[in-house]
Amino acid sequence: MVTPVTAARPLPTWTALCGAVAIGAMTAVQARINGVLGVRLDDGIVAGLVSFAVGLLVLAVVIPTIPSTRRAAGRLFTGIRTRTIPFWMLLGGTCGALTVSTQGLVAGVLGVSLFTVGVVAGQTLHGLLLDRAGFGPAGVVAVTPGRILGGALALAAVGISLSGDVLSSAPLPLLLLPFLAGAGIAWQAGANGRLAKRVASPIAATLMSFIAGTAVLFVAACVSVALRGMPGVLPAEPWLYIGGLLGFFYILLGAFLVAHTGVLLMGLGSVLGQLSTSIAIDLAWPTAGRPAVWQLIAMVVVAFASVVVALPRRRR
Repeated sequence: MVTPVTAARPLPTWTALCGAVAIGAMTAVQARINGVLGVRLDDGIVAGLVSFAVGLLVLAVVIPTIPSTRRAAGRLFTGIRTRTIPFWMLLGGTCGALTVSTQGLVAGVLGVSLFTVGVVAGQTLHGLLLDRAGFGPAGVVAVTPGRILGGALALAAVGISLSGDVLSSAPLPLLLLPFLAGAGIAWQAGANGRLAKRVASPIAATLMSFIAGTAVLFVAACVSVALRGMPGVLPAEPWLYIGGLLGFFYILLGAFLVAHTGVLLMGLGSVLGQLSTSIAIDLAWPTAGRPAVWQLIAMVVVAFASVVVALPRRRR
């Protein structure tokens, strides 16, 4: 029988929010790395598989060295074998697989900023719905006016990014893929948070996420290779392979934080980190599909406002 984790002392809201911003920053950097790797390999799905495989390798090295984590992994596999862990809790990594493969397909072509705004839209809408349904480990989170306004402002940041001539250079299908990835990120955060609570270990939940994601991407990569042929030669630059390491850190951090923030607030903090970092990346390393500078600045300002208005207010 899997022993659920006992209730942990809540983190201060601003501490948890800073962690969420860090998750967004790592996601943006990973998006550019996997995007470049996807372009170099001429196959975004294979690039996603490489990224997940690196993260799984990191976990395979880390977990045996920490006794408490080894015990948690034992609880995880016991729960899977005895079916005491619901199947849906094991599927967070499938959404992560969608995210990294979308990074490989989109971010290297349109830039990190446009990729990010599509993710923002999907993550915000689904985060609000999942919190209301009580999907995350924080349970049912009330739909307050501040949370609704925060979600609306996050979507306003998306509208700013798509104004002007951006849509003329960005095919609609490439913008829909990040939206689906954002919805998957929100779902993954809730599923991984619930699994971490069940097995009393965010690292064990992260392990399951990488196992599921790697399995899905392996099958998808086999199909891609069968249809499109072999990808390009693996690049020699080491930095193109750290996307999986970043994924390990932000999935682990997200599985821990979501119990303290709820899915939506963690998503909004992540949005702020993603937009800020992606804009810095695109300014330093521009692509053809990048929005104008005024749009980039306005996106960050509106995204910051979305986080501020969504923060819970203390009652007197």
